[in-house]
Amino acid sequence: MPDSLVIIPTYMEKENIEKMIRKVFSLIVPFHILIVDDGSPDGTAAIVKQLMPEFSERLFLEERKGKMGLGTAYIHGFKWAIERGYDYVFEMDADFSHDPEDLVRLREACEKGADVAVGSRYVTGGKISNWPIDRKLMSYFASLYVRAILWIGILDPTAGFKCYRKKVLETIRLDNMKFVGYAFQIEMKYTARRLGFKVVEVPITFIDRKEGQSKMSSGIFKEAFIGVIQMRFKKLNS
Repeated sequence: MPDSLVIIPTYMEKENIEKMIRKVFSLIVPFHILIVDDGSPDGTAAIVKQLMPEFSERLFLEERKGKMGLGTAYIHGFKWAIERGYDYVFEMDADFSHDPEDLVRLREACEKGADVAVGSRYVTGGKISNWPIDRKLMSYFASLYVRAILWIGILDPTAGFKCYRKKVLETIRLDNMKFVGYAFQIEMKYTARRLGFKVVEVPITFIDRKEGQSKMSSGIFKEAFIGVIQMRFKKLNS
């Protein structure tokens, strides 16, 4: 059985999902894919179902009722992966802001000793493409804010493109993760570091989505801003 599972949460990604699935399956590593769809009204899940016979035993779909949040989608996927014994478990967006080719490099970083490999925009060699200057500044200063509050030692703490070794996900108490939006990405890295796992940043080029709509909202941003302070004073994985 292949040892690598890519978890892709989806909501309203009909323009991207088939292209993303075909691209991941074209890579030299025999990845499996789990789509966790939150009741997309645009037919995203239906497109995945049409592709499943073509990619039998490689493409999987978990459907949830309603938009329940990024964090809960990943936790659902993590538990699914643990139950099936995958050694390397990946987080990736469906919109091509994360280059599927970089999945191989993240996996290699974990093979070489990392417990968590983070696709980083801010480590040497990392870049952001096609973002307006105001969004670049917001992202950069958000990372500075997180690092200042949490002393996390990761240059891109909000990154959502990652590879986890199975033991990390088995050790973290997933049901105790508090946040459901982008703060979840910070919380997972922070918890992994506090538990003593080795987190390595791998430079990537982050590309703004070309199709579909961004899921960022003021509520998600507020959760992350306040959540960082709450994390600072939270007992480890409690």
